[in-house]
Amino acid sequence: MNVLVINCGSSSLKYQVIHAESEEVLAKGLCERIGIDGRLVYQPKGGEKEITESPMPTHTEAVRMVLDALVNEKSGVLKSLDEIDAVGHRVVHGGEKFANSILIDEEVIQAVEECSDLAPLHNPANLIGIRACRQVLKDVPMAAVFDTAFHQTMPQEAYLYGLPYEYYEKYKVRKYGFHGTSHSYVSKRAAELLGRPYDSLKTIVCHLGNGASICAVKNGKSVDTSMGLSPLEGLIMGTRSGDIDPSAVEFLAKKENLDLEGIVKVLNKESGVYGLSGVSSDFRDLDQASEEGNGRAKAAVDAFCYRAAKYIGSYAAAMNGVDVICFTAGVGENDGKVRAKICGYLGYLGMTLDEEANRTRGEEVRLSTADSKVTALLVPTNEELAICRETVALIK
Repeated sequence: MNVLVINCGSSSLKYQVIHAESEEVLAKGLCERIGIDGRLVYQPKGGEKEITESPMPTHTEAVRMVLDALVNEKSGVLKSLDEIDAVGHRVVHGGEKFANSILIDEEVIQAVEECSDLAPLHNPANLIGIRACRQVLKDVPMAAVFDTAFHQTMPQEAYLYGLPYEYYEKYKVRKYGFHGTSHSYVSKRAAELLGRPYDSLKTIVCHLGNGASICAVKNGKSVDTSMGLSPLEGLIMGTRSGDIDPSAVEFLAKKENLDLEGIVKVLNKESGVYGLSGVSSDFRDLDQASEEGNGRAKAAVDAFCYRAAKYIGSYAAAMNGVDVICFTAGVGENDGKVRAKICGYLGYLGMTLDEEANRTRGEEVRLSTADSKVTALLVPTNEELAICRETVALIK
């Protein structure tokens, strides 16, 4: 079975074709600048990356270009579109409606639309990708895999905000959490690496990238996570503020003469380590700037690591212990300095970092010493593979 995995943004579309039985990636790439001019990046397994500049007025044209590339006589990996057996779509927000992945029909599309006010930047784009694929691949079964679904096991005490309860009843204002596909994949893989039953472990997954979140997984279920109603809550991130005093929003809006849209832009696009450092949202740039004596860059990274360590500590308390701490995503997988700073706070848990192992980038490895009471692991995430597996399970 071949599964086409689609991750659709407002002006972009990432894709992979995965052979479900072998879990090999047959081809991957992205379409970008959709609605502007259009660029297709396509890379077949074992082949060179190909870039095609071509108009993509809508996502439908982008999907058609991807499919044409997949069956291209020269570098295509499929003989015909009939070899696409299913499509798995990443959908950011499923609200309380979806606690699991689901096969897509008109009723599901309507329900995802109803969640769009909870994720106005993401769900509409996800729906565009779904509709574009349904238009081109009419008879192919498709699945929606939700970022929020994994966290629907959170208990009420974890997801309720200290707001009038009527806001939850009327508008479903609560913590939802995101990166669920990644947290699920990494926590399951950690259990496999340790040779332990998934439902016997207390695991903390640190998904640290430009968007960052931490999740407490107890006995195979998400019991708390750092992102909230939106991906803005929680850790300091690349350009997102993370947790702040809500009064700061009113204070800054008045001081800077910003309307609601303006202040939300500041919190989402101009804050985080980018806003703190004044240098970049890329941790590679921050590391270089710190080495060159830039105090603000160092302070930004220090604040990021401190906040992450605080969340780890709080989730160890929430689960009354922790067996394994996983680092994943762009920063978590590749930045040993960030991992070392975070783990430097965790001695009280009985965890000691293996400095040699911590030099590893992007490969599965045990980061803690053999005598550590708590195990630390580097586990590269694979959200596309997780979406593929969910899709196959639904169809079978």
